[in-house]
Amino acid sequence: MITASIVLFKQTYAEIESLLNGLNQSGINNLFIVDNSPFNTIEKEIIGNHPNIQYIHQAHNPGFGAAHNIAFKKAMSIGSQYHFVVNPDVLLKDNVVFSLVDFLKNNPEVGMVMPQILNTDGTIQYLPKFLPSPISFYKRILYRKFKLFSSFVAKYELRNVAPDLTYDTPVISGCFTLFRVSALQEIGLYDDRFFMYLEDWDISRRMNAKYRTVYYPKAAIVHGYAAGSSKSYGLFKVHVRSIRAYFGKWGWFFDSERARLNERTRKQFK
Repeated sequence: MITASIVLFKQTYAEIESLLNGLNQSGINNLFIVDNSPFNTIEKEIIGNHPNIQYIHQAHNPGFGAAHNIAFKKAMSIGSQYHFVVNPDVLLKDNVVFSLVDFLKNNPEVGMVMPQILNTDGTIQYLPKFLPSPISFYKRILYRKFKLFSSFVAKYELRNVAPDLTYDTPVISGCFTLFRVSALQEIGLYDDRFFMYLEDWDISRRMNAKYRTVYYPKAAIVHGYAAGSSKSYGLFKVHVRSIRAYFGKWGWFFDSERARLNERTRKQFK
């Protein structure tokens, strides 16, 4: 069984209609929508057009990971084997759902997989990464604002790796991820101390410690990457809280596991 979940916050039905149509036509058995918006305004449109979708309204907004955890638990309760986490600003390409599910079926040691992520203009979003150190964040901020540390960012974001190469990466983006549910049951769900940002890095790291976490560019989706924390002071503060939570959990400067997993990743490209 294949399931999927989308977490919403103030999206209109028109903004997600194309994605819902694509998911419904892709072989997914059950789709869960968890809406963290203050008001339930689109349930009737969703259910009226897609009666197979289970809509859940969470007016108190528990956060991205906590909302997906609600869907994870429902997927597990009905015996799902493969579960997609999907952002609402995604457009499917070709047979991405079938391709990723087939990849997991043929590679039982893989716990998570992500496809190639494209911008709306067709260029690649460099979302696979090494596990971060605190300095990684500062250098990326300076790169975004002033184009400093471009060589560091290229290595950190694996930009120099051949774009068509399938490889293991310890960080997988949460914008479009396929989980093996049995592996997820073993390593645990999203850590809800991350309200938004870095919950995908945390779960990738936990999965990567026991299973392969793979970037699979033979399948692709289009993602309207917003980089909201670089444009909104409120989101920036949320991002900073998540950074503190991440390093508070895994270690700021003393993290031997980070070095080991990054080196294991690096050896693939030698």
